Amino acid sequence: MTGTILNAAGILLGGVLGLTLSRQLSPRAQVAIKGLLGVMVVFVGLKATVMNLGGGFWPIARQLTIVVLALTLGRVTGRLLQLQKRLNRLGRFANQKFSAAMQSPGPASRTWSDGFMTCTILFCVGPISILGAVQDGVDGYWQTLGVKALIDGLATMAFAAVFGWSVLVSLVPVIAYQGSITLLAKFVAPHLAPAMLASLNATSGLLVFCIALIILELRKIELADYLPSLLFAPLLAWFWK
Repeated sequence: MTGTILNAAGILLGGVLGLTLSRQLSPRAQVAIKGLLGVMVVFVGLKATVMNLGGGFWPIARQLTIVVLALTLGRVTGRLLQLQKRLNRLGRFANQKFSAAMQSPGPASRTWSDGFMTCTILFCVGPISILGAVQDGVDGYWQTLGVKALIDGLATMAFAAVFGWSVLVSLVPVIAYQGSITLLAKFVAPHLAPAMLASLNATSGLLVFCIALIILELRKIELADYLPSLLFAPLLAWFWK
């Protein structure tokens, strides 16, 4: 639960700063922070993948093959389930709420639920929430949610200036949602063989790395469609004993 606690703390700190500071970050500072976050995500993702590859040429080749197959099957499944399209619709809804609040004449026209709903959707439905929570539960790898804490904290600063203190309450569903996934992963992990855990961690690490490509705007990836890969990776490792 370390990652989820850090994430909640990031939202709380970002909200407090957003409510107390009179000036938002300059565009230059935002670009610099964005680049730093991208580098951090690259490090966190590749570290998780590399840590779970080892044992010589053939074991590494086997593990990489499993990861590629898991990602391929996961993407096909995700597209059939339209995971990315569903998340995009939620994202557009949250963006419309934020845009409407920015254009409103004053705080009176912004309801309490608008800020809470907007932040809850944005902080919970992203693929990084699931990836980080699974990693935290499987082997205590909290760094992914640690990076998410920074991202959500910066976003909360901007939202707090528009919606007010209601954005702080969004940390409650974040804790409930990510915490539940972490506890479920922690419960399942002891029942998985070491090779299955390694495949799961290597796959999730590579998906986290892909988040950096999105943050740095290097490539548009429909990341949510790849989430079923987290199920296929341990299954493939179990079949390929």
